[in-house]
Amino acid sequence: MFENAQPLIEEFRDLELQLADPALHGDMARSRRVGRRYAALRPIVEGIDEFRRLSGDREAAAELATVDPSFADEVTELDAALAVATGKLTKLLAPRDPNDDADALVEIKSGEGGDESALFAADLLKMYTKYAEQAGWKVEILDAQETDLGGYKSITVAVKGGAQQEHAPYGRLKFEGGVHRVQRVPVTESQGRIHTSAAGVLVMPDVEADEVEINDDDLRIDVYRASGPGGQGVNTTDSAVRITHLPSGTVVSCQNERSQLQNRESALRMLRARLIQLAEAEAAAAASDARKSQIRTVDRSERIRTYNFPENRITDHRIGYKAHNLDQVLEGSIAPLLDALAEQDLAERLAGVGG
Repeated sequence: MFENAQPLIEEFRDLELQLADPALHGDMARSRRVGRRYAALRPIVEGIDEFRRLSGDREAAAELATVDPSFADEVTELDAALAVATGKLTKLLAPRDPNDDADALVEIKSGEGGDESALFAADLLKMYTKYAEQAGWKVEILDAQETDLGGYKSITVAVKGGAQQEHAPYGRLKFEGGVHRVQRVPVTESQGRIHTSAAGVLVMPDVEADEVEINDDDLRIDVYRASGPGGQGVNTTDSAVRITHLPSGTVVSCQNERSQLQNRESALRMLRARLIQLAEAEAAAAASDARKSQIRTVDRSERIRTYNFPENRITDHRIGYKAHNLDQVLEGSIAPLLDALAEQDLAERLAGVGG
């Protein structure tokens, strides 16, 4: 049982050797990849070691029980422990997204609702930023288009985790992709009426430059002058960058940095993430219904959650999750919700294996 996990054990041992090599740590990008893969494989290898140890103990106890009945109780105890170890290992070995160990780019765009939607986008950014702080992650703003009231028409941030943390940003936040709907009295509403507005969230893996092949001939790069809230100029040079990937029609832009070179690098980073996300969406379209149900969380056209301020209620429509702690959620307490989404995703992946 679990013989197919042997290549993972061999990979883990090889990663141990790489981590012990001082030369690895001179290449930060490679060091991060190796560290994250090592952290992802460690619980699997530990689970296999435990399963094999329990299996050996159970076999020995069963053999002894044939000559000494007192060992029968030990066999029963070991059977129970083996059942737990088997269940744990089965979950760990379930098919998973190869990008789960990656950092994430999170893009939030205002939708229907005008200024109120832009303010809600700012609330979502605060929620993710607070959660990232609690998780020990770092948040870096790559591009932002602010409004006069302090909201965001659009904002893209990079969320970076540690090399050997239990959870990586993309694997944890990928379920946030979709339409987030808010019901509350807007600050711009003088009559106290409850309005409904929405913001879209897209979560993409933040991949290294060598993980996505982009031909320079496939890019059209335009530069222009950055602008701030209300369209006012915030820069006297053409530092903002817009990149169009001609084969896919994907367009990204960045104006947050003062330097054209820095904006170009950030835009390319966003482009790589979008191309990875586009490839995954195409794979989902060609996959089975079960596989689609797992990947659909990246679709920003799907309404996934409602934030109801009058009732202090948050509802996730995909899994029927409901809680009356919206005030805490907006302060970053989204771990229980993310846990529930991850459990549902795991159940679907295990069902796919069983089917």
